[in-house]
Amino acid sequence: MQYLISFLEGIITFISPCLLPMLPIYISYFAGGAQRETRRTIKCALGFVLGFTVVFVAMGALAGTVGSFLREYQTAVNIVSGAIVVLFGLSFMGFFNLKLFKGSSRSVDTQNLGFISALVFGMIFSIGWTPCVGAFLGSALMLASQQGHVVEGMFMLLAYSLGLGIPFLISAVLIEKLKAAFDWIKRNYHIINLVCGGLLVITGILMATGTMGRMLALLG
Repeated sequence: MQYLISFLEGIITFISPCLLPMLPIYISYFAGGAQRETRRTIKCALGFVLGFTVVFVAMGALAGTVGSFLREYQTAVNIVSGAIVVLFGLSFMGFFNLKLFKGSSRSVDTQNLGFISALVFGMIFSIGWTPCVGAFLGSALMLASQQGHVVEGMFMLLAYSLGLGIPFLISAVLIEKLKAAFDWIKRNYHIINLVCGGLLVITGILMATGTMGRMLALLG
């Protein structure tokens, strides 16, 4: 269940207002700024996804490690983690503006982008755009810390990375065919933000009250 939540958070991150509008630019990067070649685009997109997956999984390992040291303070960890996720959700819904959720404006020279350089680009993305994806990445990390195990923390962020990475790979191949769907998402950002932010708030409350842990224990 917790892995499904992290996976869904990755998908929601993909359609977030600060990431989705940049997608055509990233696809252009993968193609080298020229006419798109499917094989080259897929290869670079795979490198890009692998790059940010490595960094996010490392973050999950760190969160799981920290959580393992704090297991005896599980109630306090639940309350703090849940409160942070609730704040993320309220910010996503527009109740207030957390300045740290602002993506990097750094440009990257990708004219000669290959698999290895795309992998490095993905790592740069994961660090430079962490504030942009921070709400749902932060929620996934809070869930990972509650597991209290390094391996589970890594799998939590692997699930998150798959939720973010699979749409990237699909879009790299079908960007033209998906244009209408992306346009619909952009037109309805306000509703999407409210729904996604509301889900974060609910998740945070479940985490803070310990209900999430009990639900996961029953499902386990």
